[in-house]
Amino acid sequence: MSEMITADLVDLDLSAETKEAAARALAERMVAKGRVTDLDGFLADVAAREAQMPTGLDGGIGIPHCRSEHVTEPTLAFGRSAAGIDFGAADGPADLIFLIAAPAGADDAHLTILSSLARQLMNAEFTDALRAVDDAARAAALIRGDATDETTTEDSAAASGGTASPDAAAGSTPPKEPAATTAPAATTTATASPDEAEPAASQAGAEDEPAPAGRPFRIVAVTSCPTGIAHTYMAAESLENAGRDADGVEIVVETQGSAGFNRLDPAVIAAADGVIFAHDVPVREKERFAGKPTVDTGVKAAINRPAELIAEVRGKAERGEVTAAARPGTPVERAGEPGEGYGTKLRKWLMTGVSYMVPFVAAGGLLIALGFMIGGYQITEAKSVTEHFDWGQIDSWGALLFQVGAAAFGFLVPVLAGYIAYGMADRPGLVPGFVGGAISVTIGAGFLGGLVAGLIAGGVVLAIQRIEIPPVLRGIMPVVVIPLISTAVVGFLMFVVIGKPISEAQKGLTDWLNGLSGTNAVLLGVLLGLMMCFDLGGPVNKVAYAFATAGIAVQDPSDSAMKIMAAVMAAGMVPPLGMALATTIRKKLFTTAERENGKAAWVLGASFISEGAIPFAAADPLRVIPASMAGGAVTGALTMAFGSTLRAPHGGIWVTFLIGKPFLYLLAIAVGTAVTAGLVIVLKGMRKTQPGTATEAAPAAETQTKEPVAA
Repeated sequence: MSEMITADLVDLDLSAETKEAAARALAERMVAKGRVTDLDGFLADVAAREAQMPTGLDGGIGIPHCRSEHVTEPTLAFGRSAAGIDFGAADGPADLIFLIAAPAGADDAHLTILSSLARQLMNAEFTDALRAVDDAARAAALIRGDATDETTTEDSAAASGGTASPDAAAGSTPPKEPAATTAPAATTTATASPDEAEPAASQAGAEDEPAPAGRPFRIVAVTSCPTGIAHTYMAAESLENAGRDADGVEIVVETQGSAGFNRLDPAVIAAADGVIFAHDVPVREKERFAGKPTVDTGVKAAINRPAELIAEVRGKAERGEVTAAARPGTPVERAGEPGEGYGTKLRKWLMTGVSYMVPFVAAGGLLIALGFMIGGYQITEAKSVTEHFDWGQIDSWGALLFQVGAAAFGFLVPVLAGYIAYGMADRPGLVPGFVGGAISVTIGAGFLGGLVAGLIAGGVVLAIQRIEIPPVLRGIMPVVVIPLISTAVVGFLMFVVIGKPISEAQKGLTDWLNGLSGTNAVLLGVLLGLMMCFDLGGPVNKVAYAFATAGIAVQDPSDSAMKIMAAVMAAGMVPPLGMALATTIRKKLFTTAERENGKAAWVLGASFISEGAIPFAAADPLRVIPASMAGGAVTGALTMAFGSTLRAPHGGIWVTFLIGKPFLYLLAIAVGTAVTAGLVIVLKGMRKTQPGTATEAAPAAETQTKEPVAA
């Protein structure tokens, strides 16, 4: 591995006046060294990280950093500014600027070294030495940790106006081997061992009590930040330093960063008297710390005022304030933000069900499509392959694929209902949710019935869990009592009370769709096109997609249902194709990173992955989203007007053989793509700012980490 920083990556007279200019000046040195392959693309990723949270720290430090696919190996560049540059720190401009570049797939060893630097930035002797050093090579050696004791001593002494001891100098230098002192693994296990902690059994009734006299006040902490490279480890170092300075305090920190996630020993957590969460992303497995006095704050608070956080958690322990213990949060709550309203939670519950359903839709639908391609549409009348299967007959293979796909489709509504309940009540919701969904299929309540059954199942389980249960029965609650009672209640409600009305509503909706023609069908196509392009794979997009797939998830879908599926898939292909076309026609209106994304968008759009347009929408939503919606509405309307049909729920242009009136269908997509591309070019051409600025280059980084989801 090359040295992470060399003299060529050091600028001791950084003349930039803004953080964007500083990042560019240091990044240009990385480009010259071959460490960064695309300057504009890398700066867009830096800007995206900076937009999440300012990277300025108290003490005159700025640490712009990011992971990026444009970085070839972990790299540091250092700049020193005489005038100071504003990186958003509360105490003013930064004079020490570290640009940290990590590859998108950097390994733990590299990231451990980066985390070691982040910890050293909390050492005043180290930063004083960097302010005093007058040679780029010596500065690089200081940062790498291979400066001699004499060099470090001289620099530190010059900065402080006195003479530093060899011991102090050695302590200010980051180690070559990260595991020696600052590796995250060491952080998560230091200062308290299972042997030192009281046995868990003795803690069972005393976790909420103040620390007994004569022993230290024990704190466990978790630090995490969006990138997991710098702030995570700086916060850990700051808390540990403050714990050593405080009277009668022991603190152990778990860093949930890019260099690894080593869980604290359960015995250490059990013995703790208080908890500090310093995080800007959700804490993983937060339920481990339930039932203890807890301070929950942002990661920068732990860097800037660790002593206050320690005092705050001690005060909470003295007052007996603890977090709600016992039950861990649901999957939605673990991924959400504190204080979310029921409307937000409802949307997330429904999206949980839809997201688990989509893989069944894709697998089942494409298998059915292959069955049709091999055996023709009459394959629906074939005998079961368990009764008749001829290895040498092509129709038998077509029947096999169709019947496997149909079996997968049979799970759609139960999976939808089961995982809506799971999102609400965790694993206890799965059984009543799946059973409710299966009953919905049995009574013909379909997609709507699955939605209702999932919500009821989750609600019933939550209600049961709130009942006070004698300790002797708690062991059998999750495996016997909750599944038994909740399933019985959901089954009764679905069969006897609400199932029939929902079934009638489903039938009425189906009849209405089958009767659509002319203007009404075109208007429905416009609505579906707008929904598919509004949030590019988000909740609104998924509602339209789930509505369409529910219509064809039957043995013999109606003509109207297949028209709706055709309109939905065609409209969902338009945004990425439109952006790809626009970047091809008017390259100067887009940044380098956007032009690269445009090349990938051709394939993503053709494959019906609407998320291919997200990088463009994230950087310029007010132009890209309206243009996408306009193109999607045109395509949806034309598809319905042409009467194109589609039997497959996914596949893009690769399932053209299953499309009714395929040439008109492709024409509708082409027209919508042209509308989107033309409109976005016009809108971008009207702007006054020039492409390539930090604002226009903005946050493609986050979007590239998202997993493409169907539609």
